[in-house]
Amino acid sequence: MRIEYADVSLLGARDDNQDRVATVVTEHAALLVVLDGMGGHADGALAAEAAQGVLVEAFRHAPQPLFDPLGFLHLTLGRAHDAVVRLGTKLPLEQRPRATCAVCLVQGASAYWGHIGDSRIYLLRGGRIGARTRDHSHVEFLLREGVISEEQLHGHPMRNFVESCVGGDAMLPEMTIGPRLALERGDVLFACTDGLWSGLQDAELAGAFPADAPLNAQLQALADRAVSASGALSDNTTAAALRWLGS
Repeated sequence: MRIEYADVSLLGARDDNQDRVATVVTEHAALLVVLDGMGGHADGALAAEAAQGVLVEAFRHAPQPLFDPLGFLHLTLGRAHDAVVRLGTKLPLEQRPRATCAVCLVQGASAYWGHIGDSRIYLLRGGRIGARTRDHSHVEFLLREGVISEEQLHGHPMRNFVESCVGGDAMLPEMTIGPRLALERGDVLFACTDGLWSGLQDAELAGAFPADAPLNAQLQALADRAVSASGALSDNTTAAALRWLGS
């Protein structure tokens, strides 16, 4: 694989950083992971850390190239959920650690992704958003039903109401495992927590990674812009990005 990759995690205007990010690259595949510990619950950072550990270790120990990438994502996200659930078994349900999660796997000339909650993955192509994950949230439902527009989503009072997460209830959460995406030279895959996407318009995200500049500098600049745009309300701001340069 010929790729360029980078990740970043900024504190924003918070007292601590409950986000986690990992970029793991092997000879045959790459994994992008972002997690957002849910600050309204106890030990959000602990939840994100535990889930990250499961996802990263599973990838490192899986025979590669993976025979069934989509099955790997489904199974491993389930295991990550179980690990976070175990952290809170002695706590009341409303106090148990939780996190949102987005995972993108690149193998060959293909990308596969899965997510739980409102951490997102974007496929950027030619300065446009070619595809993105759809949040497990009430405002995303309103958007799909045509009740609100994409522009109204950013300022909606319920935009932080997440309907699915890693941890909490022992029942397997709603997760979305996307279909295989064929990659083209120059495509950028971009995973991020809501601290990044919620402060920026789609056009800013789509145009953030022109081919004539290093990916790490572009990603840092985008994260800085998201924090600046949200000002005193800025959240932890975390992302991982990969540019596909060909086989």
